[in-house]
Amino acid sequence: MPMLDKTQRCVYSNGMTTASTLNDPRVASALDRMFAEAKLDNAIRARLKAIWPDGFAAATPQEQADAKAQVYMPISAQGGRLLYNLIRAARPATVVEFGTSFGISTLYLAAAVCDNGTGHVFTTELSATKAEAARQTFTETGLDDLITVLEGDARETLSRLAGPVDFVLLDGWKDLCLPVLRIVEPRLAPGTLVVADDVELTDLQPYLDYVRDPHNGYQSVTFPVEDGMEISCRL
Repeated sequence: MPMLDKTQRCVYSNGMTTASTLNDPRVASALDRMFAEAKLDNAIRARLKAIWPDGFAAATPQEQADAKAQVYMPISAQGGRLLYNLIRAARPATVVEFGTSFGISTLYLAAAVCDNGTGHVFTTELSATKAEAARQTFTETGLDDLITVLEGDARETLSRLAGPVDFVLLDGWKDLCLPVLRIVEPRLAPGTLVVADDVELTDLQPYLDYVRDPHNGYQSVTFPVEDGMEISCRL
């Protein structure tokens, strides 16, 4: 069998030239499994509420990550497809994701990078349990060579990431989305897209206030998918 470049490999794995890697049985199966497991999130959250009645107000990010190590907190399938389409259109070389969790959103990003035939996804995760589970899934889907999991506090790991950033997904702790954006902001070229999930959550409001203020250098629009995604273009 001849060696395949990245684009050919992704197309070949689907068996047809017009296929999306999202239709690869390995990827589709992994997404189906994780979305099914994510349906248990509400039950787990109920148990956590009994342990943390203040809603983690006094918890550190690491304490939150450890406590919620079994909670998926996923994007929706529709939101994932939106991200896939944005990546396909923008063709970014470097994709940064804040908040891997178990890797649902990361698979959508990596599938698009794979089908573009160019680019790499750097994703951050504070929970060691989730990071290990995500790496295993990425290997099982055959997309692991397109993904680097930066384990630890994103404010530290992303500050050490060199080079320009061409696409950003912010889906970690909502109160940290703005600090994380400010870390990568100097490396955003004009036209770079920044996407934040769950615009209806109050903890995201400082971030939304920032990107919706044109004086801060963004043109921002809310896309009505599930709990809403804020899509901001760096000016």
